[in-house]
Amino acid sequence: MLVNDLKALFHNQLDAIYGKDEVFTFFFMLTEAYSNISRLDVALDINLSITKAEQQPFFDALEQLKQQQPIQYIIGETEFFGLPFKVNSNTLIPRPETEELVQLIMDSYTNKASVNNASILDVGTGSGCIAISLAKNIPKSTVHALDVSAKAIQTASENAMLNQVNVNFLESSILEDTTWDSVFKDLKFDTIVSNPPYVRQLEKQAMSANVLENEPHLALFVDDDNPLIFYKAITNFALQYLKPKGELFFEINEYLGRETVDLLIHSGFENVQLKQDFFGKDRMVFGRKK
Repeated sequence: MLVNDLKALFHNQLDAIYGKDEVFTFFFMLTEAYSNISRLDVALDINLSITKAEQQPFFDALEQLKQQQPIQYIIGETEFFGLPFKVNSNTLIPRPETEELVQLIMDSYTNKASVNNASILDVGTGSGCIAISLAKNIPKSTVHALDVSAKAIQTASENAMLNQVNVNFLESSILEDTTWDSVFKDLKFDTIVSNPPYVRQLEKQAMSANVLENEPHLALFVDDDNPLIFYKAITNFALQYLKPKGELFFEINEYLGRETVDLLIHSGFENVQLKQDFFGKDRMVFGRKK
């Protein structure tokens, strides 16, 4: 079957759902993943074809895309901060705005004396994208990562191996403060970062079906009456386990920026700042322990 004929089939069946441009992108993500064929290869050889045996994964993916399953889950991988990551239904798909959070943390280590022995904790690590990216880019750092999901920890561990970094993964709930001493013992951190669940139930209606029906709700949603439950717990944890002058970084709900800033200020953090992402949305809050 000609690759161009297969591409035409994808457009015919998916354009009405996703739009022509996105289907074009999806198709060539699949050709790269399944057949190591780039869009340039097809442009240079309009008669490029694949065998009947090679066609089946494409047909399977076509059916999954019709059901609005995320392309990253179909392929089983994605890219974050220039690094490859395995993803599945046990982990959120890393978002571009989270890359900005990683960059913000890396920038905070510029000219710091502690850059060569930084101790970092990522709370709610999921795929491990934050922890692994920091371990890869901050030399000689010691990185720990916490998640309540054993399956997420398994995926994150595979991603650490894939990217050839050492991360100490811990399975525990940050909400269970009675376990902190046993899990963390004498550990103290220069940096604590988290992209915890922050989507309120009332915001579900604004979310796309492929997110709602596929990504883990445990990592997404919080109750409307206590939307900062994880931020409160992590802030209290940081007061105990951050070193003096250590920093706390959050990715946040764009509608709760002021509330998150107030939480850190009222908890005694200094130099608390709210930053926007490249879409101009309130997306990050960080502060320093006194």
